[in-house]
Amino acid sequence: MAQAYKTEAGSGGQEPDRREPRLQRLLATLRGDRRIWRRGIVLAVCAVLIALLMVLHAQIPNTIGNLGSLNETFLPWLGVFIPVLLGLALLRRSATALIAVLLPAIVWLSLFGGLVFDKTGSGGDLTVAQHNVNADNANPSGTARAVAASGADVVALEELTETVVPVYEKALAGTYKYHSVQGTVGLWSKYPLSDVKAVDIKLGWTRAMRATVTAPGGQLAVYVAHLPSVRVKIEAGFTARQRDKSADALGDAISAEKLPQAALLGDLNGTMNDRALNGITSQMRSTQGAAGSGFGFSWPASFPMARIDQILVKGVEPVTSWSLPETGSDHLPIAARVKFADTGS
Repeated sequence: MAQAYKTEAGSGGQEPDRREPRLQRLLATLRGDRRIWRRGIVLAVCAVLIALLMVLHAQIPNTIGNLGSLNETFLPWLGVFIPVLLGLALLRRSATALIAVLLPAIVWLSLFGGLVFDKTGSGGDLTVAQHNVNADNANPSGTARAVAASGADVVALEELTETVVPVYEKALAGTYKYHSVQGTVGLWSKYPLSDVKAVDIKLGWTRAMRATVTAPGGQLAVYVAHLPSVRVKIEAGFTARQRDKSADALGDAISAEKLPQAALLGDLNGTMNDRALNGITSQMRSTQGAAGSGFGFSWPASFPMARIDQILVKGVEPVTSWSLPETGSDHLPIAARVKFADTGS
């Protein structure tokens, strides 16, 4: 016992640091394990492929089943594979796979890292909201009240059937003095509407409109649109030809707009990453991308996986953007607050 005591005292009364030898032994083991670079080659290849799908998404052709647009619709979700690959690389103790996983991680952060952070601000002059209410909505009056409760000054609705339009008109009449319904889309406003007209998006029936909202902060050209739906079919792939044609027509209408301040509220059945919407997205900013928090996915409402409902603006500054609570629709309503360029607020 005395000898043991002297040994401890001779070392300053402290426990010997055994961690460093263990670490050295681990490093020596890894250095001596020649298979550490050979294992996980398949994992490394998968990581590189995912990185390429993100980096080269614009080069994936749409000629076969619109694969490029399909990839771009769910592009952020490729990031889900990164922690899976990381875990498998650690399990396999593969240095090659671990290094390879860095590639998609860096690419994902460069593409979507900015969306993760909260960019919401305060102030602003006008709150706008938009909602695809779903033609099969079993509670249209409840949906209308929920959207009105958001405090929005301007509300755009899509998928309005002829039978439920009176229901929405009645439910929203107490909050919004002005409104117009064109085909299956409508606009409700606390401020006067003028120059209201349908917009031809090459469908043969009306699913888009335009109106001037005269608000205290200035005039805003508001477009409401519901672009054609897309489908994923085994035999045809991502069928979006009619959607793409309508998107081009809507982009042409917005390009011809004379008012410098404009907003597009609608279900575009496509994300900001989808190159098929370039005719629109090249002219306007997403309020979610500029002043939101997170991705703002809006569809399907039960488990949102994509933001196909959009609030896009030009000539006004997005201040904040957010999603509203679920209603009876299969889409989430979304809202944004903007500031007019010619005000000091």
